[in-house]
Amino acid sequence: MTAAIHTFHIPVMGLGFTIDSPAKVAQYGISSVISLVDDGLIEKMRELYCRHQDKDFHPISDKIDDFRAKRITAYLNLMDDVVREKFEAVRNSVRTNRAEMEKYLAMLPSQSEIRQKFHDLREEYGHGKAWEWVQEHISPGKIDVNIMTKVDKANYRGKEKLPNEYSDAHAALRGFAQSKLESSIVLSAGMNPRLYGYMENFEDFFPDESGHLKKKITLKVSDYRSALIQGKFLAKKGLWVSEFRIESGLNCGGHAFATEGYLMGPILEEFSTKKDILKKMLFKTYRKGLEKNGYDIPEKPFDIQITAQGGVGTAEEHQFLQDHYDVDSVGWGSPFLLVPEAVSIDAETIRLLQNAEEDDLYLSGISPLGVPFNNVRGNTKDIEKMQWIASDRAGSPCPKKYVQFDTEFTEKPICTASRQYQYLKVQQLNEQDLDPVAYQKAYDEIVEKACICVGLGTSALLSNDLDTTKEGGGVSVCPGPNMAYFSKEVSLDKMVDHIYGRDNVIQRQDRPQMFIKELSLYVNYLKDQIADNPDPDDEKQQKYFSKFRENLLAGIEYYRNLFSDLDVYFQSRKSELLEALDRFEEELSLLVPEQGVLVN
Repeated sequence: MTAAIHTFHIPVMGLGFTIDSPAKVAQYGISSVISLVDDGLIEKMRELYCRHQDKDFHPISDKIDDFRAKRITAYLNLMDDVVREKFEAVRNSVRTNRAEMEKYLAMLPSQSEIRQKFHDLREEYGHGKAWEWVQEHISPGKIDVNIMTKVDKANYRGKEKLPNEYSDAHAALRGFAQSKLESSIVLSAGMNPRLYGYMENFEDFFPDESGHLKKKITLKVSDYRSALIQGKFLAKKGLWVSEFRIESGLNCGGHAFATEGYLMGPILEEFSTKKDILKKMLFKTYRKGLEKNGYDIPEKPFDIQITAQGGVGTAEEHQFLQDHYDVDSVGWGSPFLLVPEAVSIDAETIRLLQNAEEDDLYLSGISPLGVPFNNVRGNTKDIEKMQWIASDRAGSPCPKKYVQFDTEFTEKPICTASRQYQYLKVQQLNEQDLDPVAYQKAYDEIVEKACICVGLGTSALLSNDLDTTKEGGGVSVCPGPNMAYFSKEVSLDKMVDHIYGRDNVIQRQDRPQMFIKELSLYVNYLKDQIADNPDPDDEKQQKYFSKFRENLLAGIEYYRNLFSDLDVYFQSRKSELLEALDRFEEELSLLVPEQGVLVN
């Protein structure tokens, strides 16, 4: 794989928003990530692109053996073909009107070596030599894929439970491993030992005779300790982690995996200072893993990239993460939901996001996984859900069945967002002797769950004029809090110019700095946790709250030193940033009296 052309990437968003992003942006050197959760959506998109590319489409029925893996392999192979064809068209535009090649060059980082070399050659030898050189030195963006490791539902043939390798995440992994892609699989949502062990079955994850890794592993992590534990687990099997993708616990989109008050700045600092140590430790274990599996041992470790994402919104923040923490790439997610050239999103959802303000973006309990989930008020999936509740038919018909994990009422797992589960749960609730306030609270918690399996993919169907009869038209969308500061639809090149500081698409003047925003989210999160769990006699709970607070205070002190020492980045806003830290420190002091007992 060639070196990255850009210093940003587009992370996975929902199940469908980035389902075909590589076909939209990879020809310009921009990498993006496809979700592998919904093989039904993937099959529909494969049919669409076969039609667009004038290729024969042979449907893969859900009645055949291993259909899920086969659908994923077929789609990824098609995406690879589409990207290669589009990229060749960009390269060959040098011989025609050069418009596409000029667009490619115009979007490169201002300090790009390719961009600078082009200008130097043009000055010395003229346009012909310059264009010829560029044509041979550009490369497409990567077609990476994502698997949520815990979304690994067992599957059945009739009443017979199939072996583990046919579970959802295992089949998705196999679909990627058997494709012709040379790219990375991004594993998120924590460690799944059984899934990690299954990777040993595929040679593409091991070095070939020339020492090349055709398939690479990226772990999405929230802290250094998690990276070390998971990295060692894989290294013991001869599997190298090529990238650790650090994501803010709360200042991000999708599911939110809050840390115990560990903030992004200190986390990145630890990765920055310990990266070489991490590489040496993992390589020591990796050598033994390769030897165990009968592979040649490389003389030196493969590279490890450190990337970051979650709440980045300005060119200054982007550049700071690169300069100070030496991150290899910065993930820009939510802002790209307003770039239909880059994602599959319907017009109504774009309008909703354009008008969303801070209070419209909130951490919800709608996910059937039981993990806090970023949501936006007024989305059409929630409207659809409320209509079902109003008609006394709470819950979804559950057409996709990807998060069927609950066995409270049934032997075979069902989904907590399903009509079946919510009916049974409400019946159980009706048998309890609760006062009206307690009853309503319990009822609201039951029916809050939404069918995000469907909702997070529907926008791709709507934006591509595909049939939504089975899914319905409700769209779930899960932007991070940063979405509040982006308020207009923009073109791909304009958003890229914003990232690199050549333009500005943020109209508001009150956007908080990314670290301050994350800190505010964590302080409010702690307050909510205390309010929901106020028992002062619960020793374990109080210990958790105290540790959470200590970590936040340590993070504040880290930021106080950071903002004071690095004038080149923070001079213009230093007083504002330090005042914000003082304010949050004072708020935290009110949460814990000196005697050590937490109060609300």
